[in-house]
Amino acid sequence: MAPQKILSARALALLLLLALLWGGSFLSIRLALNEIGPLWAVAHRTVWAALILWGWVLWRRIPLPAARDWVGFAGMGLLNNVIPFGLMAWGQLYIESGLTSILNAATALFGVLVAAAIFPDERLTPARLAGVLTGLGGVALAIGPEALASFDLRSLAQLAVLAGTISYAFASAWARVHLSGLRPEVAAAGMLTCASLIAIPAALALEGPPELTLSTTTLAAIAYYAGAATALAYLLYYRVLALAGAGNLMLVTLLIPPIAIVLGALVLGEALPPRAFAGFALIAAGMGLLTGRIPLPPRSGP
Repeated sequence: MAPQKILSARALALLLLLALLWGGSFLSIRLALNEIGPLWAVAHRTVWAALILWGWVLWRRIPLPAARDWVGFAGMGLLNNVIPFGLMAWGQLYIESGLTSILNAATALFGVLVAAAIFPDERLTPARLAGVLTGLGGVALAIGPEALASFDLRSLAQLAVLAGTISYAFASAWARVHLSGLRPEVAAAGMLTCASLIAIPAALALEGPPELTLSTTTLAAIAYYAGAATALAYLLYYRVLALAGAGNLMLVTLLIPPIAIVLGALVLGEALPPRAFAGFALIAAGMGLLTGRIPLPPRSGP
């Protein structure tokens, strides 16, 4: 595995800012769900974020995409936005926002498995396999054995969130094949536009017309998770990627849950069971093995 880039003070500050933005998204989405359905929560997120990003593209005079790029945008909008955003928003109706963020941290684990299955140059090394198995053990611990013993809406919600992380993993593979070479701002705006074209009809069909008399809290929550935690976060994500590299960027998935857990406790009065924190510790250990920050012990014998 290639050595990680050294994190500069600027890259670290931007990484922490990105974690704060995404960590706060779990609380803001849960607050919005008090008045709107999960699919309308997705539609608000993608529509307003797309408009902001297209404004950025036009302001910066970035070349617009070609017609052939929209196939890639459509697949990405479905896999990276509609499916995971929808599943996780629905899951948050029945589980804590902090637990959702912990399960969301498994995205990198499934990403490794999907990449190994699709791309010949992403083989599953012993370190990666150890990291995936350790992290998945943490996921199982966070969910708890009773989730399968007494299958209910809470159990289904946790599985829905995990299904969302698997969709993220396939989205990464899709982007590698279909969106390579595109400016990231254009790719993000394009996929969010296609996601909006999917989410709005789905929300209309399954949840009815949008609620137009929303409270100030809900409007503020939507503004936050669409503007700050989506549009701004995408721009910040690619900036951190350029400065710090993909390996260091993976650290953001470990910084998000503590922020989401604290916000959930302070604002929503959430309290997670000890096994959730133990599971997160195992997921973090798995990530350490994946990135090489935790080396495997040397083999003994000849």
